[in-house]
This record gives sequence, structure tokens and C-alpha cells, in this order.
Amino acid sequence: MERAKQKPDRREGLNSEPLLASGLLKPPLKWAGGKRWLLPHLAPLWHSHSFRRYVEPFCGGLAAALGLRPSRALLNDINPHLINLYAHLQRGLEITMEMKNDETSFYRHRSRFNQLIKDGEWQGAEAAQLFYYLNRTCFNGLCRFNQSGEFNVPFGTHRSITYATSFARFRSVFANWTFTHRDIGALQIEAEDFIYADPPYDVEFTTYSAAGFGWDDQVRTAERLAAHRGPVVLSNQATTRIVELYEKLGFRINYLAGPRRISCTGDRSAAREVLALKGLFENFQSGK
Repeated sequence: MERAKQKPDRREGLNSEPLLASGLLKPPLKWAGGKRWLLPHLAPLWHSHSFRRYVEPFCGGLAAALGLRPSRALLNDINPHLINLYAHLQRGLEITMEMKNDETSFYRHRSRFNQLIKDGEWQGAEAAQLFYYLNRTCFNGLCRFNQSGEFNVPFGTHRSITYATSFARFRSVFANWTFTHRDIGALQIEAEDFIYADPPYDVEFTTYSAAGFGWDDQVRTAERLAAHRGPVVLSNQATTRIVELYEKLGFRINYLAGPRRISCTGDRSAAREVLALKGLFENFQSGK
């Protein structure tokens, strides 16, 4: 039972043995902000709740879900092309197109992908394959669309790329997972769900907000998660206003040193991250 009127507690690190899924399956995409590095901290929190349905409102590259390997999951992301790929992997997507780390091929495939979007045919298997190819071949694995909805990331600088020859292993893992693309406010969350949420980083002092996810979105996301009856883990960049928001809503605050992250400016310095917990105090061990 969650402790009543618990004062927010700030801790440095989570010290525990990793309890990761055996035969860890590598995510199919290269995804900015992936949380594979966080698995040793998430696994012990999830372990005693693994009978629950696992929910990720911002599933991204699936590093957390593939590391924890829940038997049942609701995995959501606002990016419809990402979810389209996962839906096709779940149905047994086969590779039928040529994939080459070649600039001419890249721009030809990018043009075809954008034409499918324009024609409203982005939900097909061809679009799923193209999205995978573009992610693996573009600059830094970024995912960016212009105001017309076109994928506009340029060709990457990879010396060599190992493209998947089969996605067969994902089909069985995804069997009992549900993939959706909608706003967090529209998610059908059940009272006993275990939620891990990793919203786009809060970025202060700039007009930039990832995928149009601004401060109002951070607030309503945190408020919805704070009202959830089941266990919640929430990660974000440890900006002053994020820490204050999460503390105000009753989350228990822990700090972690994040890894170097993808950056268009070349700044790959580590970011301090916050791991906010609710309904999980019995699983918490402080770092030394």
C-alpha cells in the first residue's frame, strides 16, 4: 500500500541487480532517447508487478518493453509510422525490398515513402519496410517530418549498415501486445496497470519542443499518471520545473546520470535524468 502523505524524497541512483528478460532482443530501430541504459533500474521495479499489464504511453524504440518482456502490454506512441511498423512486425512482416547504404537509393526510397503518405497509403507493409530502411540509413537515426508531413531527414554518414534479413523473432514476442497511436488522454488505461512513461524531454529556455510536446503536455501527462491507482514509473530530463511538478504531484524523486544522447549540434554531454515513482516505494533501494 502506498504510504499516506509521504514527503517527496530525492535520491541519487537506484542500486539493484538487473532482472532482465532472458535472450534480450535488440530493438529493430535506432531511436533517439532510447532507454535501454535504464533497464537495470526498471527491471527490479517491474519484477514484483510482472503479473500486471504493462503500459507505455510513449513507447518509442521499444527498448524498455523488449528488455522487460511483459506477457501483456499496451504500447502507444503518437508517431503513426512507428506504430505501423510494429503492427506489421506483429503480423510477420517480410522483407521484399532492396536495402542499401547508398545515397541514391536512400533519396529514392524517401521519395516513395513520402508519396505513400501523400496518397494516404502509409499503413501498408511497403510503408513499414521503407520506414525501417529510412531509420537505419538516415542521419543519426532521427525521425523528423516537415509541416507537409514529409519525412525530411537527410542521408546518413554510416560506413556500413547491417540491415535485418528477417523480423521473425518479433512476431512471437509481440503476440499479446497491443499497439496504438493516440494522445495519452485517449489511452484506455486500467486501474491495475503498471505504467512506465518516458515523455519527450522537457527542454527549458528554448522554443523547441519535441514533436510539438510542450509544457502543457508535460503537466497534463504528469497529472494523469499521478491519478493512476496502480504503480507508475516516470522518467524525464531533470529540469527544475519538472522536478517541482513531479514533487508537487506526490512522486518520489530519484536522480540518474543519463547517457550521451543524439544531438544535431554535436553536443553529446550526459543529461541528468529524474526517475519518479508512485506506488513502488517497497521496491526502492537507494544508491550509495
